[in-house]
Amino acid sequence: VGNSAVVVQTTAPKRMETALWAAFSSIVFEYLIRQKLGGTNINFFILKQMPVPTPDQFDDEEIVFVSERVVELSYTAVDMAPWAESVGFIGAPFEFNPLRRAKLIAELDAFYARKYGLNREELRYILDPSDVKGDGYPSETFAVLKRNEMREHGEYRTQRLVLEAWDKLERGELH
Repeated sequence: VGNSAVVVQTTAPKRMETALWAAFSSIVFEYLIRQKLGGTNINFFILKQMPVPTPDQFDDEEIVFVSERVVELSYTAVDMAPWAESVGFIGAPFEFNPLRRAKLIAELDAFYARKYGLNREELRYILDPSDVKGDGYPSETFAVLKRNEMREHGEYRTQRLVLEAWDKLERGELH
């Protein structure tokens, strides 16, 4: 496979690994990696250049915030029980509820936007540049996502949910 089969290994505690997985899955990370790529292949040297919050940048409360959401998003079948237990969760799998999942993902996206040091306006730009720069702005970050959600939900739901989660985080309403 040459240099394209990236395997990320860490010596961080299992629960801390959830923060790494969530960072790699965040909309901010996706935006950042799109700025580095010239195509669709992520070589190891590109991944090594990417800014990713490190374990020492999280306090215990933040790890709980992230890991609870990652577990609920990931542990939806009994075959994932060993993994869930390895990160400290004991219990039955979570129901696969698309709206609940969208909200959890939005909460993680808002959390990581803050972790990356963005402000609300910068997050709005990442989600939809024309929302900040005005109609006709020649750039779209997540055009396919936006178009699919407009067709399916009648709105760019990800943008709304992420900004709602951002506002809740700012007010201290998400724990």
